Amino acid sequence: MQSAKVSAATLKGYTADMKNYIIKPLGEMYMEEVTADDIRLALVPLSKKSEGLYSKVNMLLKCVFYSAERSQILQCNPCVGISGKGGKAAKKKEALTDQQVEVLLDTVKGLPPHLFIVLGLYSGLRREEILALQWDCVFLDEPTPYISVRRAWRTEHNRPVISTTLKTKAARRDIPIPKCLVDCLREVKETSVSEYVISDSNGEPLSASQFQRVWQYVVVRSTQARNYYKHVNGQSIKHPVYLKCKFFVDLIKKSFTKRLWGWQCI
Repeated sequence: MQSAKVSAATLKGYTADMKNYIIKPLGEMYMEEVTADDIRLALVPLSKKSEGLYSKVNMLLKCVFYSAERSQILQCNPCVGISGKGGKAAKKKEALTDQQVEVLLDTVKGLPPHLFIVLGLYSGLRREEILALQWDCVFLDEPTPYISVRRAWRTEHNRPVISTTLKTKAARRDIPIPKCLVDCLREVKETSVSEYVISDSNGEPLSASQFQRVWQYVVVRSTQARNYYKHVNGQSIKHPVYLKCKFFVDLIKKSFTKRLWGWQCI
């Protein structure tokens, strides 16, 4: 029933959650046998999971049993009175400092992820919005330059799919952009041969594996140890050196998995 109103990726997530957290504990029971206590017991393992996962599974359970009630399969709905609150609250995320932003941009300067990161920093776009952004939605010559969000990127079997169906109604919006981003976009546009702002060598949107390889530039330049060798008493001794910007790279990687951060909200 959900497939009519959600994306393929969302439906895939719902299917996995149904299998792991609903069918496993309750799948061998008839629906009319399921009690409120059975529902609560099924939710107990989720109390150690994230708040978002708990809420989603709770929603799916209620979709199932309320639909069964409306279809007159059940006389008593076991989900009535079941609270939707539970799970571990997400850790509060802090904005990058000016110093951290400076180190990050210096780390990726001249590398493929540079434009992607600049767009994330100064526009607050989600990952899927940046990778779907086309030049017809970038208005650099207006009195107030802005980006118009009209498309979203996702992948199916590693191949990119660009859709005009956005995550929510509020996702369709116009975002004013600062001069530093305008200058960066203008410079890229002068040499671009693709309709996409960020594209592969063929001018096509990035696939999932291509995006992962782009992020490897950040990981390698920012977190991997650099080795140097010193000769002591005729022996070559290896000394690893870890770069100081490792402290925020993991935070950045997590942030880009769902939503890119703006300057003040990571």
